[in-house]
Amino acid sequence: MGIFKPKAWLSEAIDLDKIEPRSYKEALLHPRWKQTMLEEYEALIRNNTWSLTPLPQDRKVIGSKWVFRLKQTPSGEIARLVAQGFNQDYGIDYFETFSLVIKPTTIRLVLSIALSHN
Repeated sequence: MGIFKPKAWLSEAIDLDKIEPRSYKEALLHPRWKQTMLEEYEALIRNNTWSLTPLPQDRKVIGSKWVFRLKQTPSGEIARLVAQGFNQDYGIDYFETFSLVIKPTTIRLVLSIALSHN
């Protein structure tokens, strides 16, 4: 009736440290992913990223979700706890956002080009 994709079974051994978990429960079963989650949580606390506040009666709780990715980093994996922002209202649930998406070398390049063109 619908789309069907048969399961593929691998004949060779799988390195569980090289698989991205599909849930936090699955990640907690692997020591390296559990450590990565702990490091992410500690970074959020250390950077004062959020604070607990009483929930006003007319508001809903904004959920969060763990995102797991294998990346080319010294540790080899990244776990991020992200807010489900599609439920947020500016000025009520948050007042500012910040996400560094540009590298300092890119800024220097753009400024150099701007200076060369007066």
